[in-house]
Amino acid sequence: MLQFTFLGTSAGIPTKKRNVTALAIECLNPYAANSAQQSGSKKPWVLIDCGEATQHQLLHTKLSVRHLAAICITHVHGDHCYGLPGLLASMAMSGRTAPLTLIAPKAILTLIQAVQSTTDLYLPYDIDFVAIEDKVCADQSIANPVILQLSAAHKLEIKIVKLSHRVASYGFVITQVVQSLKLNTHKLKKQGIAATAAWGQLQAGQDVMLEDGRKLVSVEYTYRESQQLKVVVGGDNDTPELLQQAVQGANVLIHEATYTQSVRDKIMSRPDGFDPMHTTAKCIAQFAQAMQLPALILTHFSARYHSYDDPESKAPNMADIRLEVGQYYQGKLWLARDFMRFLVDSDGVRQLPT
Repeated sequence: MLQFTFLGTSAGIPTKKRNVTALAIECLNPYAANSAQQSGSKKPWVLIDCGEATQHQLLHTKLSVRHLAAICITHVHGDHCYGLPGLLASMAMSGRTAPLTLIAPKAILTLIQAVQSTTDLYLPYDIDFVAIEDKVCADQSIANPVILQLSAAHKLEIKIVKLSHRVASYGFVITQVVQSLKLNTHKLKKQGIAATAAWGQLQAGQDVMLEDGRKLVSVEYTYRESQQLKVVVGGDNDTPELLQQAVQGANVLIHEATYTQSVRDKIMSRPDGFDPMHTTAKCIAQFAQAMQLPALILTHFSARYHSYDDPESKAPNMADIRLEVGQYYQGKLWLARDFMRFLVDSDGVRQLPT
C-alpha cells in the first residue's frame, strides 16, 4: 500500500489555503501490519518536491523526518525546492544520523553546498546524491531505477522520465514491490499434516519439529508472492504525452493542472509571448482519458483560483478546473488540497479522512 499526503498544492506562490508544492508518499507493507516498521510515525516515506515551508506543513502530520527514506526534486524552480535547506537543517537538529537519498538535478546539490558554506550548516548524516542528469536516457525513455531497499521483503523502485518545462523537469515513476511468504497448503494436506500452529510457524519462516519426529523445513512448504503498486508523479510539464510509456499499468497519475485552457490562451495572446509551459486542465484530462487511466489526482493550481468550488461564482475557483476536466475524462478524479490524504492498494485509490 502507498499513502499520499499533499503538503502543498499551489503553483508558484503560496496562498492562504495552499502552500507550494510538496507530496509525501508513505510506503506500507500490508504483510507487516504489526511490525515496528508500520507503527505510528515509523513508516518509511518519500518526499516529492520541497517547496518553501514544507517543514512547517510536516508539523501538522504524523510523518517523522527520521524515517524519511528519500527526497526527489522534479526541477530547480523555487516553489519546488526552496524548502529543502531548512528541512535538511531541521532533520539534523532532530537527531537524524541515517543516510538520506536525494534524487535531484545537479544544481540542487550546488544549492545545498552553497547553503552549507554560507550559513555554517552541519549535517550529521550522509546525503546519497543521485544526479538526475546521470540517470535519464538520451532518447527520453525511462531511466534505470533507483532502488530503495526498505526491508528484506519491501523495496521501492524510482524511475525518472524527462518532461517539458522552461527548465529541465522530470517525473518519477514509483513502483512498490512487497514480497510475502505463502503457504503451500496443498502439499501439507497431501502429506497428512493437519492445520495446526505448525502451519503458522512455517509461513513465518520457521522450521517445525512434529510430534511424530518429522522435521518440516519452511522453504520446502512456502513460496514467495510479490505485490506491486505503480504511481506516476509528474513535475511541471506542458506535454503529458511524454508520460505515455510511464503510465502504462499505473494505479494513479498525479500531475499538475495549473490553469484552464482559456487562461492559457489569454496568456499566450499577450504581446510579450511568454509561455509558462504548464499543463491545462483540458490537456491533462484528454491525455488521462486517452491512456484509460483509472485515477487522476491534480495539483499545482495557479494562485488565481480560489480554493472553494462554486460554478456560480464569477471569481476563478476550483470549479473551473473540475468542470473542464470533467468534459474530457471519465475516470476517478480528485483536485488535491493541502493535507488531503489518499491510499493506493490493489483495490484502487481512495481518499482518507484528513
